Amino acid sequence: MKYQNILVEISNRIATITFNRPDKLNAVNLQVIGELKLAFESFLNNTDVGVIVLTGSGEKAFVAGSDISVLATYDTTAAKRYSEVGNSLLSYIQNFPKPVIAAINGFALGSGCEIAMACHIRIAAENAKFGQPEVNLGLIPGHGGTQRLARIVGIGKAMELTLTGNVIDAAEALRIGLVNKVVPLTELKTNAEAMAKTILSKAPTAVALAIKALNSNLEMSLENGLKYEVELFSKCFTTEDMKEGTKAFIEKRKPNFPGK
Repeated sequence: MKYQNILVEISNRIATITFNRPDKLNAVNLQVIGELKLAFESFLNNTDVGVIVLTGSGEKAFVAGSDISVLATYDTTAAKRYSEVGNSLLSYIQNFPKPVIAAINGFALGSGCEIAMACHIRIAAENAKFGQPEVNLGLIPGHGGTQRLARIVGIGKAMELTLTGNVIDAAEALRIGLVNKVVPLTELKTNAEAMAKTILSKAPTAVALAIKALNSNLEMSLENGLKYEVELFSKCFTTEDMKEGTKAFIEKRKPNFPGK
């Protein structure tokens, strides 16, 4: 499919989506959100895709935020729709059964930070900047920022970042646990690909179930989460991947997972 606002490339079972609005610092709008949803939907049953990497074009921005010139024209009805559509997409990404890695190559502000937080793993370039600066515009985060940020870095730090609108650098983002790793910009792509290749060497069914189990932390009590883990752990034993993995271990060879 041909997209206007994103670039999609598939190589070695890694699908790379690049936000491609460099003149707008890759700012998002409804069109970008729609194209991103279509791309993810096309990956769901595509056996040529095992991991997805999200990044931005250029060296300045991953996604600098929402397109403010468009937001300024919204009334309450349009704003609600924009928030709902964005939230729906990011929940879809968060619960996607194939791992999603954010390779953050610059500004990840507002919606950009929210998109990154919906990804399963975040790798940041040293020049990356993070923040939820919506209060500077008389707004609050509208694509899950008030919920995911607190769950990732804790309510105290989330309050500070959201209420002050302060922007933090990659080193601080790593310190507070907002990102998993910080690397030089020139090494960002290779690091994201290396992480993707490591995951691709594991059992696809187990990876998908692990994502489900880990995401349950956001919705369940510890007691219910443990019960859910038992259910998913048991489900692994119905898969061919589990049979191949244990057989390969006993035979002291690398497994060849069928992905089912």
